[in-house]
Amino acid sequence: MADDKKKRGAQDRALIALSESYEVAYWSKKFKVTPAKLKAAVKKVGHSAKKVEAHFKEQRHMAADRARIAISEPYEVRYWSKKFKVTPARLKAAVAEVGHSSKKVAAHFAAKKKTAKKKTAKKAAKKTVKRTKS
Repeated sequence: MADDKKKRGAQDRALIALSESYEVAYWSKKFKVTPAKLKAAVKKVGHSAKKVEAHFKEQRHMAADRARIAISEPYEVRYWSKKFKVTPARLKAAVAEVGHSSKKVAAHFAAKKKTAKKKTAKKAAKKTVKRTKS
């Protein structure tokens, strides 16, 4: 059992007792997660507060890492090039221009695509004007 009311030493403080609502509230606030996420983490890694904390740190790191484009890794360049439907050279240029954030790079390509569509629309309009004048 994770919580023994008679023992108040360091061992008891290092364990998370899901059966006690005040402990769930305390640890949820400490780790800045919902009680449901805390319970899932305890179920996955055990009642140790250190293990649960390490689990949440790893989860945050993985989430932050997914949103970044690592140009130094060839598999990432291939993945993001396919995702944005651009050449690796254009991807590298975009990352150099706007940074490693995948959201910023996506917005950069969307803006480029929008301006390219406007240019082709203007060219098409000019051609139709020339044809009607002739």
